[in-house]
Amino acid sequence: MMQQYRAYLVGDNGVFRSAEAFEASSDAYALTFAQRFTRHGKVEVWQLGRKIAVLESDSYPPEFLTRQ
Repeated sequence: MMQQYRAYLVGDNGVFRSAEAFEASSDAYALTFAQRFTRHGKVEVWQLGRKIAVLESDSYPPEFLTRQ
């Protein structure tokens, strides 16, 4: 079942600069999708009112970290 997520690009002052709504089947897929936005800076990933993660511009989704 697909779930609704949002990826928020966070400015240097901590204020959200933009948002991208998308659907994903799990948190892991949502993080993988949101990773593409980190080229613009820090990204917060939310599923409704639940904060999933904060991705830094040079971070990797958790599934990549566990494969090493």
